[in-house]
Amino acid sequence: MENKTYTISVYTENNVGLLNRISAIFLKRHINIESFSTSESEIPNVFRFVIVVNMTTEKVIKIVKQIEKQIDVIKAFYHTDEETIFQENALYKVKSSALFEERQIQNIIKQSHANIVTVSPEFFVIEKTGFRNETEQLRKELAPFGLLQFVRSGRISVTKAKMGISEILNTFKNTNT
Repeated sequence: MENKTYTISVYTENNVGLLNRISAIFLKRHINIESFSTSESEIPNVFRFVIVVNMTTEKVIKIVKQIEKQIDVIKAFYHTDEETIFQENALYKVKSSALFEERQIQNIIKQSHANIVTVSPEFFVIEKTGFRNETEQLRKELAPFGLLQFVRSGRISVTKAKMGISEILNTFKNTNT
């Protein structure tokens, strides 16, 4: 079986130490995490981890089962890129002199559909939302103009199909009342 990119969504309670326990599951199996992000979910008091990995289907199924064994985990899902809508966000800090002296940089920003979010005498900051290859391409194009800092978020994603997590939680709530 060949490796594929999977997005693992983990719905959890917000408790200290869970991130460490989840990352240990990957560490034990020598699996590299390509991207990781976390935020509140669509459900009050429930958080969602979005983890991107490259592995076989068999391995991702085993990993998801291991993650679900963690006490604070409510439910975990895995999806292929074709089953999700995903983006990343990137910030680029560039020397201000490039913005004022190099007309080409303005064309690069416009063509990449990026936005300037702040300008100061020393630097300006560009924001770009898109796929990894798009944010990486803009980084390469800005490098010759004095790229001072670059940071990219982890993948954020939603599934194309309904995940049913709200129904799972309602069932859980009803059995505990």
